Amino acid sequence: MRVRYPRTPHLPWSPGATPDDMRAADLSGLEGQEIVVTEKLDGENTTLYRDGLHARSLDSAHHPSRAWVKALHGRIAPRIPPGFRVSGENLYARHSIAYDGLESWFYAFSVWTGEDRCLDWDATVRFARRLGVPVPPVLWRGTMNERALRALRLDLSRQEGYVVRTARGFSREQFPRSVAKWVRSGHVQTDEHWMLKPVVPNGRGPGAALWDVRSGAAPEAAALLRALRLPADAGEPAGAGEPAGAGEPAGARGERADHADHADHADHAEAAVLDAAARLDVLGRAGDARLAGVLGALLHGWPRVTLMTHLPAALGMPLGRRVGDLVGLHGRLHAPFPDERRRAGLMRMVRAADLGALHAVAAATLAGRRGPEVDAAREQVAWSELHAAEAGLLEEAPLAPLCEGLREALGALEVDAQDRCWAEAAEAWVEGRLHSPEEAAAYGFRWRAGRFPRLVVTVGPPGSGKSSFVERALAGAARVSLDELRAARGSRADQGANAEVLREGLERLDGLLAAGQSVVWDATALTAQQRSLPLSVARRRDALVTCAVFLVPQAVLAERNARRTHRVPDAVLAAQMERFAPPYPGDAHRTWYIDAAGRVADSEGTLFGPERPERPERPERPERPEREEP
Repeated sequence: MRVRYPRTPHLPWSPGATPDDMRAADLSGLEGQEIVVTEKLDGENTTLYRDGLHARSLDSAHHPSRAWVKALHGRIAPRIPPGFRVSGENLYARHSIAYDGLESWFYAFSVWTGEDRCLDWDATVRFARRLGVPVPPVLWRGTMNERALRALRLDLSRQEGYVVRTARGFSREQFPRSVAKWVRSGHVQTDEHWMLKPVVPNGRGPGAALWDVRSGAAPEAAALLRALRLPADAGEPAGAGEPAGAGEPAGARGERADHADHADHADHAEAAVLDAAARLDVLGRAGDARLAGVLGALLHGWPRVTLMTHLPAALGMPLGRRVGDLVGLHGRLHAPFPDERRRAGLMRMVRAADLGALHAVAAATLAGRRGPEVDAAREQVAWSELHAAEAGLLEEAPLAPLCEGLREALGALEVDAQDRCWAEAAEAWVEGRLHSPEEAAAYGFRWRAGRFPRLVVTVGPPGSGKSSFVERALAGAARVSLDELRAARGSRADQGANAEVLREGLERLDGLLAAGQSVVWDATALTAQQRSLPLSVARRRDALVTCAVFLVPQAVLAERNARRTHRVPDAVLAAQMERFAPPYPGDAHRTWYIDAAGRVADSEGTLFGPERPERPERPERPERPEREEP
């Protein structure tokens, strides 16, 4: 059944309402509600179904401006459940506003179920990302505040207006009380209807290449690299793409390749991303899962830490660090592994990566390569994939049923107890000691009361914000700082007594955990070896262990280091970044990923996880609006 999108009423102060438009009689449906304010985009209202699409008119005829969205629909339609519909804006053709940096020519703004109910906003965002389409930019989010709305500033030469909706879902009958819009005065600024003129496409920005891949389009390596904005001085080594031991000697891998090598790398990158996309399509990956695998194949020769610190700017922290983990792990599938331990090893990797995507990346990086070592690596990947398929590990989230079952069983517990139970259940699943959510809920009984010490290990180079984060977010915990222990001996810069300082710190840590306290191990802990010592103490004392990983681009670190009281020599900082090997998911009970602003931008091992994406800050003191602006 086809359903026409409802008419959206204008807010009482909307200057663009005409006598024929609906105005909201009152705002009582929004009062006291959490609302989301998104940009109103100047396009054609379009609704997508599993089996078709239409513009606002149910019998909309063909028009050249609709060809692209029809092609998009052909890619994403199988992922729209029967009875659902996705409403959004087709922005291919220029109307009154000329866009030049769109992420896509289609933005979804609401998703409707078969019961004619609009999903809540956060579910809408998740659904749209899974399809592979963006949502309109969020301008503000918070409890309904008319004064704050009136104070929003828009660039009226580039923005048509904004739409207000409740964050919660609503029925079609509730639509007039749950959604309203503000439109600029004279928002239609052309003398002739856009459909009667030659079609002039709006411009798309570099980020559109990322959304194309999410939606199922064939990837273009060069366009993806432009979108990612990675630093030019930390690129792919010359021998990248070959299994360990092949290609150039280690000392030559950092040298710049000549023109022929660059051409070869470009050809290999194109072959790798196309091969990865084909494999991911067979696995049914879409949205961010497909993009992560394609980018893992594209960037497989880059240093993992470079990707984890720079990709979040273009992709957000969750997806950026996921790509980094795929790049860091895929080479392990090229190496021989004892068959009797292979299944257990693959199960252990489930927490660290999507194994379907990981195998796709590992195979795609060998595309077009020749030689005995490459053939041997290719055989290892294929054999590993057979084992993973037999164990049911190629699904996107094999642990999801276990997680969902524990959420239902443990939802009333405090967060640390939830996460401890989840981590222990996941480890037991890996070891084959439990198989169902029911077993998992029973297995974690001993940790439900939360009677265990806590340890947070900071992981990051100098200047990444560790001390500030500890002071702000972990103020109630005891602190073992190796720098402070060195300072007590005379100088925090003196590395001559490191063994004694480390021994003293571990003894102090052991005593605090034995007393049941929450403790922060405040050190760089850049490598697995450096982390192993405090982690072994925590295991002995049955502590919940969290790795707080600080992922800050090297340029930001250098800038901060120049202003530090205890400045680290540039050569030392560069050497530390070379050694920096962030932990993988599963190396500790849980992991927090902290960005340059000091925010926990992603987490792993947390049972409930981030419940909603980060929202823009609301204005504390809205200014009086100027004329012609909301």
